[in-house]
Amino acid sequence: MSPKISLIPEPIAHIGGFIVTNSFLTALIVTICLTILSLIATRHMRFVPRGLQNFFEMVVEAILGMVEQVLESKEKARQIFPLIATIFLFILFANWMGILPGVGSIGLYETHNGEQEFIPLFRSTNADLNMTVALALISIIAIQALGIFVLGLRTYLKRFFNFSSPTKLIIGQFELLGEFTKIISFSFRLFGNIFAGEVLLVVIGFLIPYIIPLPFLFLEIFVGFIQAFIFAVLTLVFYKVAITQEEAEEPKKESQSS
Repeated sequence: MSPKISLIPEPIAHIGGFIVTNSFLTALIVTICLTILSLIATRHMRFVPRGLQNFFEMVVEAILGMVEQVLESKEKARQIFPLIATIFLFILFANWMGILPGVGSIGLYETHNGEQEFIPLFRSTNADLNMTVALALISIIAIQALGIFVLGLRTYLKRFFNFSSPTKLIIGQFELLGEFTKIISFSFRLFGNIFAGEVLLVVIGFLIPYIIPLPFLFLEIFVGFIQAFIFAVLTLVFYKVAITQEEAEEPKKESQSS
């Protein structure tokens, strides 16, 4: 039997008109696991943390420290921190869960056109383009909303619709187009790396099982972390650009008027 590689997630159940795919089921499990871990870590908070509380506090402090360092403001860092931390942890756990034993190998056989087809119950969440597009939309829409909250609607829209000169208007239109291209680049960067890793592990595991795939497995653990980190950091950088671009122009105007 040859290894089965599918570009799209397979449906495994129907709830009314809603189709439950194997990648959605994995995402649901990741969400439940993160929720349970956070509840356990914060159930009995201690002044001197230990165990799971200590681990989560280390993670939170590391992410918050990075956000504060990039934004150079504790107030602004706390505004965007929940989004950055959630994106990083969800993508990281989803990537790592996608390489666990049983993901892609446990499933059911269904008959299609007279032939039996293996349908895995679990699939790497970010190997589904639908999920990466959803994450990209959440990231970009949140950046726009927070940018409007920080700068105000009128000031923020001047990034894209500045009628003070034709040049600034053209540049603004290119920036507006860039906001849409960010969705595409976010989606396909994460999807491409995770799907390629999934294919690599399937092919290597089929051709040379057991010992040989182990180095590639550790490589995918590293890649999973890097992809989560890149997605979170790019979201943070785009947020900084969104809230500082107009602020940087204000001092110039004041110095010219004086």
